[in-house]
This record gives sequence, structure tokens and C-alpha cells, in this order.
Amino acid sequence: MRLPSRALKVLAAATLPLALAACSSGSSHTSDSPTAAAKPAKAKDPNAGLLTGTQLKKTLAPASSLTSGFAADPSLTRDTGDTYRTPATKSAAKPNCAALGATAWVDLTGIEGVSFAQSSYIDKNTSAELDQEIDVYRGTTSADVMKALAKVVAACPSYTDSDTHTKVTVTGRSTSGLGDDAYTITLTDSAWESGTTLIATRVGTAVVSVLSTDGSDNGAASAKKLTQQVVASLKGQAGTASTA
Repeated sequence: MRLPSRALKVLAAATLPLALAACSSGSSHTSDSPTAAAKPAKAKDPNAGLLTGTQLKKTLAPASSLTSGFAADPSLTRDTGDTYRTPATKSAAKPNCAALGATAWVDLTGIEGVSFAQSSYIDKNTSAELDQEIDVYRGTTSADVMKALAKVVAACPSYTDSDTHTKVTVTGRSTSGLGDDAYTITLTDSAWESGTTLIATRVGTAVVSVLSTDGSDNGAASAKKLTQQVVASLKGQAGTASTA
């Protein structure tokens, strides 16, 4: 961790002539006194204290905490390691609504954080899916992500499922009791056996996002349970302090 910058104080030790000392007896040095120039303070590291991908990976819910039958999908398990990405904001005016049914759906906000970790689990017997991801942002950007999610839903009232070629209905609502604030999105389609539940939850500078198709309730219960597990693990970690 980079230490906070500190300006170096330089004391002038020049000796004044006796005549000048006699004329200014009892007076203090003015701004015209000869002093050495202070070194400029180092710029503050914008990523200081933020969790890295390696740290976030350890915070994700392990396979042992999931319902029996789920196995990790290695192709969808990744993180940013010990380095940080340069944050970016892209236009989300015309989001790819179909991406709501995929991993990394939180990227539809157009806001990219500095670090992340994600993993995906599949039940080979039921084909149910459980995805989890944690993204970390600078400053108060995590709060902007949460606001942007509502705009994504407003722009995506529905989309066409590429597999069944049927209409997927999208609904969203603010959710209480999870982290600093949370937003739940539900995807339903008459051609599906069950729908999909997405939950995004802010914990300080981090946003936890999960996707679940597990269960006859559109994956709602399992999505909430997974969210609670990740949020509980994330709370108290350095780098997720309040952005207020």
C-alpha cells in the first residue's frame, strides 16, 4: 500500500547581519526571509485501499457453500489479479438487452471498475446456473452504477431470446435489506421452465452482482441467498468503506 504523501518542511538557518538584527529586534521573519523551496506533494494513488481481483476472488462464495450438484465452470472464472484497470465509462444509451441473461450483466451500465472477480456454477442435472461477481470502483462511482441499472431496465422492457425466439419480459425494483442499497431484476419468458433473477448490491466501493436460474421461483431465493453470502464475506474488508 502506498503511504500518504507528506510535504517536507525545510527550515532556513541563514544568519542575519548584526545591523539588521539590531534594527528588527523582537520582530518575526517575514515571507521575504530566505527559505528553501518545499518539495511538491506526491499525487494521491486513486486506487489506494481498493481491493484487488486476487482479494475479491477469496471473497466469492465457495462451491462448498452452494447446493449439492453445482460445479464450477472454469471458462467463466476470472479476476484482475494484483493489478488495477483504468476505469472507463461508455455510453449505455442503447444497451444490448439480451446481455441481461449472461454473466457480467452489470457491465450494461457502461461503467467499468478498476478490479473484479467472478465465478460461475452449473448444475449438470438441472442446467441451473449460479453466477457471482464483485466489481470495485473509485470514489462514489459504485453508487452511480446502482443508479444506472434502473436506467438499463427502463431501456430494456423486453428482448428476444436467441434460443427460443420468444419475448423475455424485464422488470426491476429497488430492494432493501442487502448491503448499502440493492436492485433486483427479474427475467421471465413463457417458453422457459423458470425465469432468472439478477441482484446487484452495493457494499461501499464494491458492487456484488449475482444471477440465478435455480428454483421454480425464477431463481429468487437462491439469488438472495448467494448475495447474502458474498455481502457478508465482503463487509469489513479493507477497500469497501462507505463512499458517503
